[in-house]
Amino acid sequence: MACKTGFIARLRNLGRNISGISMVEFALVLPVLLTLGLFGTEVARMATTKMKISQIALTLADNASRLGQTDNSGVTPTVTEADVDAVLAGALKQGEGIDLENNGRIILSSLEYDDFVDRQFIHWQRCRGKKDETSEYGNDSDNNGLAGAPLIGMGRSATKITAQSGSAVMFVEIFYEYDNLFENPFGSGAREFRQEAAFLIRDDRNLDPGLTGGSSNSPCTAPTP
Repeated sequence: MACKTGFIARLRNLGRNISGISMVEFALVLPVLLTLGLFGTEVARMATTKMKISQIALTLADNASRLGQTDNSGVTPTVTEADVDAVLAGALKQGEGIDLENNGRIILSSLEYDDFVDRQFIHWQRCRGKKDETSEYGNDSDNNGLAGAPLIGMGRSATKITAQSGSAVMFVEIFYEYDNLFENPFGSGAREFRQEAAFLIRDDRNLDPGLTGGSSNSPCTAPTP
């Protein structure tokens, strides 16, 4: 009987003991805090990566729109393959921190207007990056707006971007495969980011020949695995 009474007393003492309550509360809230912390880190990383891709697209379109500005000859300059290769290489350099070359695809198109047939068309298009993607708007051969379906303009908004007679728009599309840091209930594995940017060319440019100066290091063929 005394043993039973002592056991009951110990249980009562245990029930009144609150010395470990903080540890218990911490153990209960730790999974929630950890989940929120990891999810917040993921969201911040995604937002930062998307902002970087947007800035690269804007910078590339801006740089491409300025090609030929340093030409001081009396002849209206053309844009060479080497010029385009250089600005595309610069975009990949800017994206080294997110490994844009291996995880992404950059597509630079020259959107122009043909007075004779009254149509928008893609005069030339160059690409960099190992991700296998094609432009959503066409190419510079069999689906350029003159061949294939008519091209109303470029851009995802309801009001399409179009070129004016005698001018051109440097239009950039970037596709990027983002890989999550953590598994989470909101979706796991790789997801694709896509950014666009466009700039009107800044100076007079001889558009008739397209790109001049030999072969390109930035063809829009399917990338080598």
